[in-house]
Amino acid sequence: MDKNKQIAALFDLDGVILDTETQYTILWNKIGDKYHPEIPDFGYKIKGTTLKQICDLYFPEQIQVQNTIIKLLDDWESSMEYNYIPGTVDFITNLRNHGVKTAIVTSSNIKKMEIVYRHHPEIKKLVDYILTAERFTRSKPYPDCYLLGAETCGVTPDQAIVFEDSFSGLKAGRDAKMTVVGLATTNSAEKIKGMADIVIPNFVDYTFKELMRQIESLL
Repeated sequence: MDKNKQIAALFDLDGVILDTETQYTILWNKIGDKYHPEIPDFGYKIKGTTLKQICDLYFPEQIQVQNTIIKLLDDWESSMEYNYIPGTVDFITNLRNHGVKTAIVTSSNIKKMEIVYRHHPEIKKLVDYILTAERFTRSKPYPDCYLLGAETCGVTPDQAIVFEDSFSGLKAGRDAKMTVVGLATTNSAEKIKGMADIVIPNFVDYTFKELMRQIESLL
């Protein structure tokens, strides 16, 4: 990575910017227990994938079941808490102060994001771009979303840094040939260290300077 060229930071949403993954796991595990008891830890298995992909893969042609799940998810998201991962706002602000382009790249759809905006209207101005599930046909673990994120920010993949927490998201960042920072928020540092170039617990006291130091140590 060349510090003298434009750099982009691409952030997953749930588990990276917002502390919501634990809440989602509870719901999806309940859904898995009811409809797919043969799949253990269903809530973890579907992380990083879009709602459409989940329905197509696990509930194909089961329209009534799909509608039931969509209603459950809508009700759940309406009552969830949307707290920031510690240090998020300060870190992203610090990146932008150093000229780094920033984008949220999420498997969430526009409907979900409207709920997020009601809780955090400032998030629209926190980053330069927000890319939702409607923007790409293949979601994580495919790299499409992050490649689009880099293109949107006007950088090449080698100048992009992905911030992820899920296995599928980490793989997407790796396959996009980008520097990957793993957050040990959803999975332990031990479990994700082999899939990330850098592992951090959260963004508390994390800065652009420290990020660049860590990246330079990889070279």
